[in-house]
Amino acid sequence: MKINWGTGLVIGLGLFIAFIMYFVIRISLEHESELVTENYYEKELVFQKQIDGAANVKKAHAELKGKRQEEGYELTFPENMEPSAIEGTLTLYRPSNKKLDHQEKLSLKSDKLLIPKDYLVSGRWDIIVAWTYEGKDYYHKQKINY
Repeated sequence: MKINWGTGLVIGLGLFIAFIMYFVIRISLEHESELVTENYYEKELVFQKQIDGAANVKKAHAELKGKRQEEGYELTFPENMEPSAIEGTLTLYRPSNKKLDHQEKLSLKSDKLLIPKDYLVSGRWDIIVAWTYEGKDYYHKQKINY
């Protein structure tokens, strides 16, 4: 049987479509597509509070310092703040997998806060600390690769 150029074109186009469909199906089954954050619009409404908190951090020179330790990741709060008077939350956000996200209330006895390595699998993390001290809101966001 002789194949003319029209038949060859149809076969080639069919194979190309099958090739593309194979990769579309494979990628859609392998990767979970998640939103960056749930309740996106509600989080957008509190964005101004975060901006003000970040500005308060700069004004008061209250930047948090972080470093990797054997036991996990250590955040150091400013020395001019009394640790027992700090109230807030620590959020560990994993952009690639929301199942690994973690949030807890701050309860400080010293100016150092240790995030246990059990919470941090290797990869990229956003560490978000929002706290209140003497009636002022503070906000710190840090991206790390653990």
